[in-house]
Amino acid sequence: MKTLLHICCAPCANQCIDVLRADGLEVTGYWYNPNIHPFTEYRARRNCLREYAQTIELPVIEQNDYGLRPFVREVAEDIAGRCVKCYEMRLYAAAKTAKAEGFDSFTSSLFISPYQKHELMREVAERAAAEYGVTFLYRDFRPYFRAGQARARELGFYMQKYCGCVFSEEERYLKASKIIP
Repeated sequence: MKTLLHICCAPCANQCIDVLRADGLEVTGYWYNPNIHPFTEYRARRNCLREYAQTIELPVIEQNDYGLRPFVREVAEDIAGRCVKCYEMRLYAAAKTAKAEGFDSFTSSLFISPYQKHELMREVAERAAAEYGVTFLYRDFRPYFRAGQARARELGFYMQKYCGCVFSEEERYLKASKIIP
């Protein structure tokens, strides 16, 4: 079965790829992350994925759109509730690409993060699958999160400190400075 794996970054993807391949799936990566800002962060994550994909012979489809303006337009009305829009942008694009490119299913490395809104992502992915007529392959990769992070460190991957959106970066700094309780 051919599966398109939306990839947010190589540190989150390494275990997802291993699990899916161990399940006998033919995995292709998919890079589309208009939420990642600033551009230097976007480039660091994308380039790390490119390098890793070569070492493990993972084909990757890149929708290489640095999407600052589209992302901000999507979330501007509700910064606090931005995650649903972010998930929609990426998971709908993954479903659309999976259908257009003849994949049997799609999933995302986002499902490895204990910091993401897991059930919301799942609901969005299921809606995207229904809209595009492609199967959403649900996997709860969270049990592999620590192993994936450890492996990423061993391999010298670029390791980010926030989900990618500029608003989460702001929150990280505000929490560190104790401005946000």
